[in-house]
Amino acid sequence: MIKDRKPLAMYEADQLLDSVKENDKTKDIKGFIKKFSKLSNEKSKRLAKELTDLDIIKLKQSDIVKITDVVPENAAELNKLFTEVSLDADETNKILEAIKNNK
Repeated sequence: MIKDRKPLAMYEADQLLDSVKENDKTKDIKGFIKKFSKLSNEKSKRLAKELTDLDIIKLKQSDIVKITDVVPENAAELNKLFTEVSLDADETNKILEAIKNNK
């Protein structure tokens, strides 16, 4: 039964898998997360909180999830994540600074 539908960052999925009985599928998923995560779970969590605290109206929860998973390194990479809106230079710099602080 689906109770709630929201985007999950890889670190959140990893934490949820810790509460599930381990089997081959969970091992495969954890391996995938470990292979493709660019930040530790703790750093990803701090980055997500810092991005939320920026109070940028254009930045939705789904965007925060993308940023914590992909961890863009420059403005060009960051702007590729935003398809519906475009960020101004100040917003881009704030987000990139938050990423830099949490690497």
